[in-house]
Amino acid sequence: MKIFNWIFCIFCILCLPVYGFHISSILICMLGIISLPIAKIRNLWKALPKDKVLRPLIIGILFLLLCGFLPDLENESDQISSNVTTESLSTEVADIQESQIADSEPRDETEIVEDTQTEAQTKPSTEVTLSLANIPRYSGKPFTLVNDNVPEFRDTDLSTTSYEYYSELDELGRCGVAYACVGTDLMPTDERGSIGSVKPTGWHTVKYDNVDGKYLYNRCHLIGYQLSGENANEKNLITGTRYLNVDGMLPFENLVADYVKETENHVMYRVTPLFDGDNLVASGVQIEAESVEDDGQGVYFNVYCYNVQPDIKINYATGDSKAKTAAAEPKEKKKNESSVKASDSTSDSGATKVWISATGHKYHSVNDCGNMNPDRATQVTEDEAINMGLGKCSRCW
Repeated sequence: MKIFNWIFCIFCILCLPVYGFHISSILICMLGIISLPIAKIRNLWKALPKDKVLRPLIIGILFLLLCGFLPDLENESDQISSNVTTESLSTEVADIQESQIADSEPRDETEIVEDTQTEAQTKPSTEVTLSLANIPRYSGKPFTLVNDNVPEFRDTDLSTTSYEYYSELDELGRCGVAYACVGTDLMPTDERGSIGSVKPTGWHTVKYDNVDGKYLYNRCHLIGYQLSGENANEKNLITGTRYLNVDGMLPFENLVADYVKETENHVMYRVTPLFDGDNLVASGVQIEAESVEDDGQGVYFNVYCYNVQPDIKINYATGDSKAKTAAAEPKEKKKNESSVKASDSTSDSGATKVWISATGHKYHSVNDCGNMNPDRATQVTEDEAINMGLGKCSRCW
């Protein structure tokens, strides 16, 4: 029995070095010490009644309880191993990062600022996506619909802050895409200034009796003056025929201008001149517009306007021109659109002329139908109105 007692005590004492300084191993070690079969320790137990029964019972219960709280040596080993591995990986990553930082060249402060500005400001889209090969030949109408009349603005292009953007001239001195968010604060408050100092590519001062106003070419604003207030801006002026300026572009400019003035909303407006190869005179212009606040309910179109002049042959490479017939008879000069009466509802070619307002969805036979402002009404052909998605007014027809 004494031998068993010594074995038990030694086992308990060894728990401390085996399991480490854990509360259970410490208490079991102490239990082994007070259980040693030494006279001085045995005398302490004699104070308890019936020590021969109570002593082994207490020691046994304490031993079993404390053994249940001893740590798992396998888990402890795994945890230590895991900690070592984690520390090793962290050190490795830190070394790699330090190595990368040491190997990389420091970025110039100006480069960082430029990157920040690029992220903060999105430049307007100036990519030319329309090809002249996809434009039908001119057939007597000043414009044709593009992409089923759907403008191709990105969501990031849409803005309610007025601004304008003009591309730099190319190596031939030709204009590029002009782009604006048109609002009332962008529109002019002063009278139009002189633009005669600008000579766009392909410019010629030439007259024909059969051209309205005599002069074949106008300095055509890409973003119309009434929309932007731009005067002699060479990035905004191209050589365009009188027909392009008045019959092609002006009706759409008027639609946008009238809408903005009446609603004080904004309209995204982009004009893209299209040149064939190295020609100095544009074959035509693409005009896209979309009203912002009402998601295109007020203004929404995508058209291509032909830079042609009926009965005049144009050399687009140089801007030279000549009449198609030797004895080209002059056409009757057009009257100002705001003063044309209902009796002028038919053009020289026999196409029916109609009136459209800036925001309406109908076309009219007179310029003062209902609440329509005759001074702001625009005259187009009936076919053009239909192509613009407008219906016939039942009140005035």
